[in-house]
Amino acid sequence: MSGHALTVLGDSFVEGRGDPAPHGGYRGWAPRLATQLGLRATKVHNFGTHGATTTDVIETQLTPALSTKAPLVGVVVGVNDLVSDYDKARFARNLRTIFTALEDTGATVLTATYPDIPARLPVPDNFKTLLRTRFTEANHALTDVTAHTGTLLLDLAAAPEWNRDELWTSDGLHPSPTGHRHFAAAAAELIAHATATTIAA
Repeated sequence: MSGHALTVLGDSFVEGRGDPAPHGGYRGWAPRLATQLGLRATKVHNFGTHGATTTDVIETQLTPALSTKAPLVGVVVGVNDLVSDYDKARFARNLRTIFTALEDTGATVLTATYPDIPARLPVPDNFKTLLRTRFTEANHALTDVTAHTGTLLLDLAAAPEWNRDELWTSDGLHPSPTGHRHFAAAAAELIAHATATTIAA
């Protein structure tokens, strides 16, 4: 059996960009979540990589992530699909592949919808409108697949606090240290509520 209690996979949001660690690299929400849950840093396995798409997660992260056999898994990925080589059908298919595979392990799985990142990007208005359409489609796809797989869903798109400047770095793409802390706290609360509900049931 693996000794990992929390495994996370995805893109630079998972990697921790925007939240520099004191001695180099990044901290991010994953170790902050572990702390909130009373887990040691050695119990966390982070597969997040800068620039990763949903296809990258399937091809390079999913199999090793499954091998950790962690009882808690976090996934945040998709923004790189939406701002570059976006295909609606492929995107939805990739989400199904990822979350169905994780569901089959019996782990508690957590993910999040995509907030209004296009509003923060220095791009022409017509491209910003196109991106917002993609983000809306992506959130519908994510909501649908998580409902079918029992995945815990943090709805950042519906949370007004994610429009606050202090939660983001100047690039508009990555959360600030405050943003990572906020995400970790919200994730810990959702996990605690879901666990309590399961026990009560």
